[in-house]
Amino acid sequence: MRRRFAIAPMMDWTDRHYRYFARLLTKHAFLYTEMVTTGAIIHGDRDRFLRFDPTEHPVALQLGGSNPKDLAACAKIGQDWGYDEINLNVGCPSDRVQEGKIGACLMAEPQLVADGIQAMVESTDIPITVKTRLGLDDNDNYDDFYSFVETTSKAGCKLFILHARNAWLKGLSPKQNRTVPPLKYDWVYQIKKDFPHLHIELNGGITTAESALPHLEHIDSVMVGRRAYEDPCSLFQVDSLLYSDHVPIKLRSDVLIQFHQYVLSELSKDAKMSDPSKHLLGLFNGLKGARKWRQALASIHHNDDWAALIALAIEIESDHQ
Repeated sequence: MRRRFAIAPMMDWTDRHYRYFARLLTKHAFLYTEMVTTGAIIHGDRDRFLRFDPTEHPVALQLGGSNPKDLAACAKIGQDWGYDEINLNVGCPSDRVQEGKIGACLMAEPQLVADGIQAMVESTDIPITVKTRLGLDDNDNYDDFYSFVETTSKAGCKLFILHARNAWLKGLSPKQNRTVPPLKYDWVYQIKKDFPHLHIELNGGITTAESALPHLEHIDSVMVGRRAYEDPCSLFQVDSLLYSDHVPIKLRSDVLIQFHQYVLSELSKDAKMSDPSKHLLGLFNGLKGARKWRQALASIHHNDDWAALIALAIEIESDHQ
């Protein structure tokens, strides 16, 4: 099935528990891990960073790094773990990742990015993709952006996820970088015209499947970030609107019951109750009773508490029918 919608990689948010939860809401959205550095995979606990549930497919591993040899090794490891795609982070503007030569600062070194892509392509049989911004700081030169895409696509990247803003490496926080630099959708549309053979995915400013539809007249797919996390039930629209899969919309309580079975499984392994349950905070976002829901969720410490939580979910739903 053609890719049309993805949920963005988000640090501290898109862990395996959230991804399982998201898959209960949409069968078709492409999912991403949090960014994992090459050093963490090479030297750290791989099970902690790479484990995922088979129901998450299609799912991509996002890597943070710049050393071609390390990227190639980690891409191969990711493939061996069963990921469907390896994505290189060339978009994160935080000071912390800049120090490790990771993220948006790599836009200034397109050949280094190309070398990393080529090394990953040669070590794997799955797609190698890039998530990037449109430029750095106040650089408003489309030709520089064009050159970056041209150089890195020639190295083997065929799918680009473009956050339609510049990344400011100094003067703006990561949070400000998500809202202050102006969106330049016209650049993303133009890059698709200039490189029609590439798959171009648009990120930035899109909040729902419905709001994605006008963009899909110009590009191939869209990616949604924080709205997919803070208001997870907005994902209910994805399968019907973007994939013509008109399955009945689930009740939130049904999703909760299904997720509870997953939580039980995870608790029998190494998870704490708060690890998966924290991702449910937005389940009733925008509905009367959302505050009561968040308060009840915060008091969940034992499996015995879930019966009351499910009952509350049913109660909130019944008030809105």
